[in-house]
Amino acid sequence: MELNNYLSLSPEVKEAIEKGRPVVALESTIISHGMPYPQNVETALAVEKEIRRNGAVPATIAVIWGRLKAGLTPEEIEYLGKKGRGVAKASRRDLPVLVSQRLDGATTVATTMIIAALAGIKVFATGGVGGVHRGAEVTMDISADLEELARTPVMVVCAGAKSILDLGLTLEYLETKGVPVIGYGTDELPAFYTRKSGFKVDYRLDSPREVAEAFNAQQEMGLGGGMLVTNPVPEEYSMDPEVINTAISQALEDAARLGVKGKEVTPYLLGRVKELTGGESLEANIRLVLNNAALAAAIAVEMNK
Repeated sequence: MELNNYLSLSPEVKEAIEKGRPVVALESTIISHGMPYPQNVETALAVEKEIRRNGAVPATIAVIWGRLKAGLTPEEIEYLGKKGRGVAKASRRDLPVLVSQRLDGATTVATTMIIAALAGIKVFATGGVGGVHRGAEVTMDISADLEELARTPVMVVCAGAKSILDLGLTLEYLETKGVPVIGYGTDELPAFYTRKSGFKVDYRLDSPREVAEAFNAQQEMGLGGGMLVTNPVPEEYSMDPEVINTAISQALEDAARLGVKGKEVTPYLLGRVKELTGGESLEANIRLVLNNAALAAAIAVEMNK
């Protein structure tokens, strides 16, 4: 495959990869589908700044006019932010049509991993990963993020799986697929808005160096797939579990009543939870993404050593 036919790297990202500098990938679904304008653009630019502050080069990833792009300009981020949900939410299945029809796509965790791997980027920071949805034993609603973690050699740094999901089944699925779930400084899986979920991670590691060494060992042994590093939301922004769980339960009831399905479920639930918590969940979301970006940059720096 001639990657130049499909993939474009920004000059900064291209130079960093060629010179062996640490690079951190960032998704774009959070820009177009995860937050309202202008907070989405402000957050995206702040996350890039946080990665630079911690010694790495940011590579925000998206599909723009049919090109797989690693490294966006501020103007391109503004474009995605203003267009919002008018941009397709792009998973693996969507790439052939988006590319061939010269369309835009906001990349999910799965698609960001794919494009990062094509570009040679090993570390990716996001908010939370998708997983097994509540009621999936009936609906079979399971995020493609989990399959991508099983097949694509990229480390994903996140604040755990979104608490709108069935966290126990999500961990079981990852275990079946052989994906290591690491708790950064914690034995317990973070639940996105809250620091604890009641479920244990596979291993606790306490420094960026330890995480980098584990990922390098995984890749050098040829085990395949990626690694999930879960980083709790900072204590001061962690939400009351009772408040957030009540909001999630109400949002799930509302989604079922309205018949919200498929790829629209997660954006609807996150938006509804924001409404029900008076915006508190949006502030937590922004802070945990910045926290994950700082950790991912530190891991990328150690990995390059």
